[in-house]
Amino acid sequence: MSQALKEAYDQTYIDRVAQACCKAYPSFPAERFIQSVFDHQWHARELKARSQHIRHCLHHALNMPYEKAITVVMEVAPEFGGYEALFFPDFVEAYGQQHWDLSMDAMQWLTRFSSAEFAVRPFIQSDPTKMMAQMRVWSEHENYHVRRLASEGSRPRLPWGQALPIFKNDPSPILPILETLKQDDSDYVRRSVANNLNDIAKDNPQVTIDWAKRNRSQHPHTDWIIKHGCRTLLKQAHPDVMALFGYHPTDEIEVSDLRLGQASIQIGETLNFEFNVRARNGLLGRLRIEYGIDYVKANGQLSRKVFKISEGGFDEQARFFSRSQSFRQMTTRKHYPGIHGVAVLINGEEKARATFELN
Repeated sequence: MSQALKEAYDQTYIDRVAQACCKAYPSFPAERFIQSVFDHQWHARELKARSQHIRHCLHHALNMPYEKAITVVMEVAPEFGGYEALFFPDFVEAYGQQHWDLSMDAMQWLTRFSSAEFAVRPFIQSDPTKMMAQMRVWSEHENYHVRRLASEGSRPRLPWGQALPIFKNDPSPILPILETLKQDDSDYVRRSVANNLNDIAKDNPQVTIDWAKRNRSQHPHTDWIIKHGCRTLLKQAHPDVMALFGYHPTDEIEVSDLRLGQASIQIGETLNFEFNVRARNGLLGRLRIEYGIDYVKANGQLSRKVFKISEGGFDEQARFFSRSQSFRQMTTRKHYPGIHGVAVLINGEEKARATFELN
C-alpha cells in the first residue's frame, strides 16, 4: 500500500527543516521547533493541516518581524521542493499581506521550488487590479516556474485552492496572461494555460470557445492548449466545440453488441465491457468515442462521468472495443451500492446503454 502524502512530513524531514533554518539563522531554536511540530494533535492532522501547522511553528520559532523572517525562509526554501515545501509560500500568504512589495519578491522566488499558486490568491482577492498587473509581469519572466505562477495562480477554480468568484463572473483580466503564454516553450506552463481555459469554460464557455476560435491553427503549442482547454466542453458535446474539432452528427453510426462481463459486481471489483461501432454506409470517419458511467450517489440519484476511449479518423467501416472500469473506493470517488449504468457515446451522442448492479 502506498504511503499517504501527509507522511512525507516525518521526523527526518522536520529535522532537515530545522537544520536548514539553523544554517540560515544560527539562533534558530531547533529542538523547540521540532517539539512544537510533533504536538499531541499531529497524528490527527491531514496533509494541508500539517503543512499549515509547520508554517505556524516556523513563524513562532523565528519570532521576528516578517521583514526579517522572510529572508530566512527565502534562504532555506531552495533546499526543499515539491508539495511538501508549500508551507514556505504559505508563510507569505499567512504573514505577508501587509508587506506587498516584499511578498511579491518572496513569491517570485519561492515558486521555483514548490509553487506559490495558492499563496497569491488572497492577494488577488485583496486587490485584483494590482495583483493581476503583477501577474502579467510574471507571465513574461525568464523562469518558467514564475511564468506558470501567472497562469496557475489566476485559475478561477484552482483545485484545493480558494475559488476566485471575481474571475468566475468575469475572466477577462486573465486573458492577457493566457495570450502571452499561449506559445510558451514549457509544457509545464502550457498545461497550466490549458487548465485555466478549462476552468473558464465551466462558468463562461463562450469565452473559451471564442479564444479557441481566435487562436486555432496558429501554432502547434497553442493547438494543444486549445484541445486540452476544451476538454470539459468536449465531454459535454458542446455543439460549437464539436464542430471546431470536426466532430459532426452521427446519424449513420451505430453501436451494437454492448455486452457487460458481469451482471453484478462488488465494490472493489472491476467491470469489463465490450461493443462494436459500425457505419451503416461507408467508413466510420472522424469520431470521438467515449463511455459514461452512471454512478449512484449517496442520495440514490445517478451522476454520469465520461471517459474518453479514442478519437480521430477511422478509415474502416467497423471497429471492436473492450474496456474495464475499476470500482475500488478512492479518495476522489466513493462508490455506493445500486443499479449503475454504462453508456457508449459517439461524438457526444448516446448510442447504447446497459445496466449492472454494484453490491
